[in-house]
Amino acid sequence: MANVTTVRKLAAILSADVVGYSRLMERNEEATPAELKAIRTEIIDPGLKLRHGTVVETMGDGLLI
Repeated sequence: MANVTTVRKLAAILSADVVGYSRLMERNEEATPAELKAIRTEIIDPGLKLRHGTVVETMGDGLLI
């Protein structure tokens, strides 16, 4: 019988969407994308790097991680 090694890796999938994005854009079209970018830069991206995560896709106000 061959010696078979099984490697398992824990994975989590996160789908995120900004609640009320259209309403926020209606109120302030300049600040809303800037705030979303700041949240991604300051919170999401460092957390992903720390946990070796990957952004699979962005969809306007949504992320698939």
